[in-house]
Amino acid sequence: MNRRISFVIVALLVAATARAQVGDLLEYQQEIGGGIGVSSYLGDAGGGWLKKPGFMASLIWRRNLNPRMSVKCNVGYGHISGSSEGIFIPEDAMSQTPEGGTAARPITFSRGLVDFGAQFEFNFLGYGIGAAYKGVKRWTPYLLGGAGITIATGGGAPAAGAFTIPLGAGFRYKLKPRLNIGFEWSVNFTTSDRLDDAGGPTHLNDPYGVESGMFKNKDCYMKTFVFLTYDISPKYRKCNN
Repeated sequence: MNRRISFVIVALLVAATARAQVGDLLEYQQEIGGGIGVSSYLGDAGGGWLKKPGFMASLIWRRNLNPRMSVKCNVGYGHISGSSEGIFIPEDAMSQTPEGGTAARPITFSRGLVDFGAQFEFNFLGYGIGAAYKGVKRWTPYLLGGAGITIATGGGAPAAGAFTIPLGAGFRYKLKPRLNIGFEWSVNFTTSDRLDDAGGPTHLNDPYGVESGMFKNKDCYMKTFVFLTYDISPKYRKCNN
């Protein structure tokens, strides 16, 4: 019985020590900052990464759960544009002709995007500074996934709101103990086919008459930006004196 009690005590001490060490790696629990970069469109009017890029800016708040995991919230504004020139858009996708009707005139659009989102981030390496012997490094790549809301505005068309699923990757580096710099790319899948609305009969809202689902046959946009954040909210330490 004494051996069992001793084993349990030792196990609890080891677990408590490991937990304390993980907690000690987090000098500060939160980050605030911002990022600037470009946003680009992907939808019925073509587009792609860095094709017709528009300026974007974002405010960032990050809550570091531990050296490997974080939760980030952002609010930002970007711009997307595109053209269907060189892409066959039928005048009437439901017509009975084999070609799907005559080709519509080229359609161009230019819209602003208001972007609200929250993502979970997973660091490939323990992220931190000043405790390398504990397995943390001042740089790490990471993956992200989450949810958000996007509102497309301007361009002579009504505003269009959409639920958004962002997926992407990034890289973080600690310039100083409280200063972080990084790079991030994400593709944002939306539930709307009207981000590229140019007003009037644009034919970019389900132009081919294809059955759509929640995210199927809908518009997407990509964000590519660099960011700078500052650590706040120092971790509480119990005074032993």
